Amino acid sequence: MSDLAELLAACEIVLSVCPPAAAEDVARAVAVHDFTGIYVEANAISPTRVQRIASLLTAAGSHVIDAAIMGAPPAADRCVRLYLCGEPGRATRPIATVSGVFTGTQVQTVALDGGLGTASALKMAHAQYQKAARALAAVSHALATRYEITDHLIAEAERNASSPLAHPEYLPSVAARAWRWAPEMHEVTDTLDAAGLPSDLARAASEVLTRWTPDKDADLPLDVVLRHLGTW
Repeated sequence: MSDLAELLAACEIVLSVCPPAAAEDVARAVAVHDFTGIYVEANAISPTRVQRIASLLTAAGSHVIDAAIMGAPPAADRCVRLYLCGEPGRATRPIATVSGVFTGTQVQTVALDGGLGTASALKMAHAQYQKAARALAAVSHALATRYEITDHLIAEAERNASSPLAHPEYLPSVAARAWRWAPEMHEVTDTLDAAGLPSDLARAASEVLTRWTPDKDADLPLDVVLRHLGTW
């Protein structure tokens, strides 16, 4: 009997937290041993990959919970949130079991409505902004450094420190002005190219804003302008 087989036989819950690229390899390794406990898929992966992993493990007898870890590592004065969801009608008890493990700890569990993939979608939505925003900030600071205007850039940022992610009600006004902002991002792209700095994120931002061109100067509800970014 392998060490993994022994561990799985002794465990009620497996919490998978690994580099995203390894998530399916870990799931396959567990599925081989017909694990019948609760498998918590807590990696930063897409809802599509969660569904693949769930299909694999469910066929092997596991109860799969989709999870998203949000926040910095827990500390004495800081909590982390663990969002949990699963197959409707079957996940209530497994989610309660997982939540019970963290009772009294710095891990706050939050049960989500919706099926498998909902927690991972939350993680992807948050990560897309957090990571891309930091990459954009790095490029902005590189440009400011090139022109020796970093102090002024920081001063302007501090005057407008509110995060757009925390205030989505602001986005319809962005859509209404996107017809002006998209060309501005083209200019940003040209400026970065001329400075020898990465311009892909600025170019992508321009492409996003271009999707709102038909919303020029319109006063539309948030749900409408969000739908205009894609099709669903």
